[in-house]
Parts: sequence; C-alpha cells; structure tokens
Amino acid sequence: MARRVDKPASVLIVGAGFAGLGMAIRLKQAGIEDFVILERANQVGGTWRDNTYPGAACDIPSNLYSYSFAPNPGWSRSFSGSDEILGYIHHLVSAFGLSRHIRFNQNVSALTFDEQAGLWLAAVEGGRTVQARAAVMAQGPLSNAAFPDIDGLDTFQGKKIHSARWDHDYDFSGQRVAVIGTGASAVQIVPELAGRVKSLKVFQRTPAWVIPRPDFKTPRWNQRLFAKVPASQKAVRKALFWTHETMALAVIWNSPLTRLAERLALGHLRNQVKDDWMRRQLTPDFRIGCKRVLVSNDYYPALQRDNAQLITWPIARLAPNGIRTSDGVEHQCDCIVFATGFDVPKAGTPFPIRGLQGRELGEEWATGAQAYKSINVAGYPNLFFTFGPNSGPGHNSALVYMESQLDYAVRAIGRILGDNLKMLDVKEDVQARYNRHIQKRLAKTNWNSGCKSWYLTEDGFNATMYPGFASQYQRQMADVNWADYQQIPASG
Repeated sequence: MARRVDKPASVLIVGAGFAGLGMAIRLKQAGIEDFVILERANQVGGTWRDNTYPGAACDIPSNLYSYSFAPNPGWSRSFSGSDEILGYIHHLVSAFGLSRHIRFNQNVSALTFDEQAGLWLAAVEGGRTVQARAAVMAQGPLSNAAFPDIDGLDTFQGKKIHSARWDHDYDFSGQRVAVIGTGASAVQIVPELAGRVKSLKVFQRTPAWVIPRPDFKTPRWNQRLFAKVPASQKAVRKALFWTHETMALAVIWNSPLTRLAERLALGHLRNQVKDDWMRRQLTPDFRIGCKRVLVSNDYYPALQRDNAQLITWPIARLAPNGIRTSDGVEHQCDCIVFATGFDVPKAGTPFPIRGLQGRELGEEWATGAQAYKSINVAGYPNLFFTFGPNSGPGHNSALVYMESQLDYAVRAIGRILGDNLKMLDVKEDVQARYNRHIQKRLAKTNWNSGCKSWYLTEDGFNATMYPGFASQYQRQMADVNWADYQQIPASG
C-alpha cells in the first residue's frame, strides 16, 4: 500500500504528554503555529494517563511539578494524585488551544532524515508519512511498561496486572495478592491494596531508602490567594525549588548531609517499624541517593498489617499457582501485581531513528545513550530530545529540567526557521567533549557508587542522570552557543 505523505510542517512532536504539550505551548508563545503532535494513544497525558493504579501520585510537590508558565492555583494537596495531575494536563490542552495540533492513534514506527530536502520523515503505522523541518522526541522515559525477566512468566494461571496498565474492573476483595517490586509505584500501591485483599505478599529484591511525605490538604484561602495574587504562588514555587536544591548535597554527592538524610530515613523506619527483624530486612546496605529515594508515610505500616507479609527470598520462577522463591517455597496467589516500573531508554531508541549517511541512532546508543546537553545528537540535524541522555533529576522536579530543554529547543528551532537553515547539527567533537566532562562528574556521584539501579546500563554506564544542581542545568541551557553547531543554509 502506498504511503500517504502529508505537506511538511515546521515542527513534528512525538508524544502528547507533559513534554510534548509543553513544547507545543512554548512554540505557540514564540509565534510558531505550524506544528503537529503525533500521539500513539487516543488521549493526552503520557505517564499520568497510563498510571492510574490505586494511590498513584507524584513525589514532588504540585506547585513545583507543574509548568512555571502555566501555574495551577487550585492544587488540592501538597502532593497531588494522578487524577488531578491528568486534569492539569487536559487543562493545558484547552487553555492553550492545542487540540487542533494533536493527531491521536498515530504510532510512529520510524523517523528518518531526508538530507536532500532537509526534512524529518515520520513513518506512522497505517501508511502515513508526516514531514517536518524539525522534530522533537517527547515520548518520555516512562512510557513503556517493563515486566521482569523471571522464568515461567507466562505459566502463571491467575491474574497479572502491571502498575502502568491497571485493570480497574478486577475485584481485589478476598483475593490472595502478590506484589513484585518495592519501588516508587509499589510504596503507593501496597497501602491501598492491604486493606482490600485477603492476603498480601510483597516480594522485595532490595530495600529502599524511604523518607516521610509532608502531604497536606491545601486550604481554600490558600487557593484563593494563589488565584488572586499569582506572585504568592510564584514565591512558594521558588522556595520549594531552593529547598529541593539543597537536597542535592545529600543525594547526589557523599557529604555530611548524606549522613543526615540517612539518619532521617532510619529514624522514620524506627518510628514506624518496631520489630527488629523486619527493620533489618527494610534497611538498605547502600548509600542514600544511589537508587531513587522513596517518599511515603503509609508503606511501612501497611507491611505490618496482619494480612501482609514481606518476602525477601529471591524469586526463582513463576508457577501456575503462584511464585516460587529460592528457599523452595511456593507462595500461592490469585493475582500478581507487577510494580516493576518502565523500560527506561538508557540505550537504544523506541523506534529506528536514521540520520546523516544512513546512520542509525539505536546502534550508536547500543552501549549507552549520549547527546550534547541532553538535547541534540551529532549526525541527527534538526532533532531535539526532551528527557534526553543525562538530564534526569535526582532531587528536584523533572519539569524544571524540562522547561530549560523546551526553551533551548524553541530558540534553536527559531534559528532553523528564521534563517532558513537546511541543517542545524551539533559538532561531533563538541558532543564528545561534553560527554567526557559529564561522565567525569558522574564518577563522583552517589549514583555511581556501586549499587545496581535503573539509572545505569548493565555494564554500569550512567546515561540517565545529570550530575549537578537543577540551577546548574538551567544555566547550561540558558544560551545556545551557535559555534557548537554546523549551520547549513537551505539552497535557494
């Protein structure tokens, strides 16, 4: 079947989550209206559309986990749940008139740069090709649910539910439920399930550092103040930002604040878990910050309910009726909840991306992703990444980093369109020098201190995190150094 080729747009955005919609808003505010958003699902929202499990919420305060250029004075709590965050995302679409730019059920299968025309061609399943002068990868790092590599995964005859693909029709009442995983989604799911099921077994591979969650209902007077005096909300956001910046000294590098943070977490554990043996099972043996720090007030109490049990023996395999651990016990259950997170793209790409001279980004990133300032890759002109390599935050809001990326991309895209450039391509040596510097800095961080985490590739390469303060990242992205790029004008 012949492919249907659309007329070229100025900008093509892949994904209609926080990143894609934020990119669209900033383009419109810069006067660039000729863009299209391709979304593989049938509605916006990204990870907040997909993660609707019980208890789903953000572990960054809502006034910081939102765009500074689109504040929401009506957050109901300090840490809002997924429904409210998704509502905010839908508000962005309506408030900024983005609906006409979004094409739903458009699953991109390949992205190819046409050197002759200076266009990116997005092949969409179903036979359509979308063309654009510039392309933005905004599909997000938390978009593909990951099941663990466990023997017998397909042999279990009961119900299997992944945290990112929740089945709201399944009735947990009176069921024997197992939860595999003890990460960020698990600490939210376990307290919600513990009061509904007959029995709950939580399978822990590695204990995590858990700190208290200062979550409070926002008073109506506070919401009215934010609505009438926007500067008051801006001041709160700024205070939250700098409070989180100080946390970098505890979780990114090994400092006296690291020990203070560990004491806080251990005090939280002691206060909530009275049994010595359980406390020992829940005490991490790695430095805080090496893995993601969890935030919860009700996870530890849920584990101590009469119908709950923490299992620390390694899983050997799944069986038709349950989970077999390495001590030879088969734990029978009716349902297994996989709180096992996402396939975070530390290497490879979600679909083939082909640049100059037929080079393929997935092959170049096979041993670990690299980019320049996390946003551009040499040999792939006019292509921009959000949440690209080494832009992950360990202590502050992801949207703070995201805003810097969006504004950087808008400036570069403005250059491509305004100067009629065929190609804007970062230089190979500039990118290599940048990444040598990043990896040198990462070697001194807690993330690279020896534990195994989703931040690292199998051989220990950190393609995920940014080794510094969010304010440092903002300064890095504040200006585009045009000398770092090859700028090739379009003919004619």
